[in-house]
Amino acid sequence: MNIHGLKLFYQVAETGSFTRAAELLCISQPAVSSQIKKFEHEIGVPLFKQQGRGIVLTEFGEALAEKAQSLVTLEKHIESFIEDYRLAKAGTIHLVATYLPANFLIPKWAATFKGTNEDVNLIITTTNTKDAFEQLMHYKADIAIYGGGISERPEEVTWEELFEDELWFVVAPDHPYANQDISLAEMVREPFIMREEGSSMREHLFSLCQTYQVKPPKIALQFNGINETIRSVMAGYGANFISSLAVREYVNSGQLARVYVENVDIKHKIAICTRKDEKQSLLVRKFIEIIKNSLPF
Repeated sequence: MNIHGLKLFYQVAETGSFTRAAELLCISQPAVSSQIKKFEHEIGVPLFKQQGRGIVLTEFGEALAEKAQSLVTLEKHIESFIEDYRLAKAGTIHLVATYLPANFLIPKWAATFKGTNEDVNLIITTTNTKDAFEQLMHYKADIAIYGGGISERPEEVTWEELFEDELWFVVAPDHPYANQDISLAEMVREPFIMREEGSSMREHLFSLCQTYQVKPPKIALQFNGINETIRSVMAGYGANFISSLAVREYVNSGQLARVYVENVDIKHKIAICTRKDEKQSLLVRKFIEIIKNSLPF
């Protein structure tokens, strides 16, 4: 198969235009059209169809473009890998992370790394667990920093646990339950302030209630952001079930207080994830070393 033809096809599919693809590739539009026709003839399947005055991808063309994206992404990854080894001090690291490490760990790690590697581009994406692993496995990211349960770990990923993140019940300092030992049944009678449905903390809380066969709490206030939930509890209303990473500073300063719920000890794993059996570049290894030397506890 003509790989050059496949890459030309992908560029047209990505831009939606023969003209735009030709401009990006710095070649003429007729040259692009001619090579795409040769590629179609080679594989024996039509890639485009007429629609009105324009053309669109066929069903097969859409599927092939999706497959070709992996090839193009991998090619860019290899080019970056070679450049990294050639220069050693310059290049790009694509980092993907789930919400908690992205917000409460990576900013410090990134700042420390950039202090001694200012010419390295750090591209950091915050996303959900599924997408983080997908980006890693499809070469769209070099490292994934994950916070969550170990059951979600894909087999294709090498997992290096950094530490365990405790999940805490917290209330305002003047709340009757502040610093007290109580049962889960008592705790969930309180109104809770949580992130939106589908958030990991909310799912953990409801799973905990199901395990201990207690009625789930009323979600009295719901926010899309974690900081809003923290501020609302600090203001004196309700309770929250949340990562210690997010609230440890507030608990230590007395702006929030823990509630110690009997027989409840839940922890998240914080881990560095890389592709299995792949030798990391020098830059990636440098960044991972920074992480290991900058653990919060």
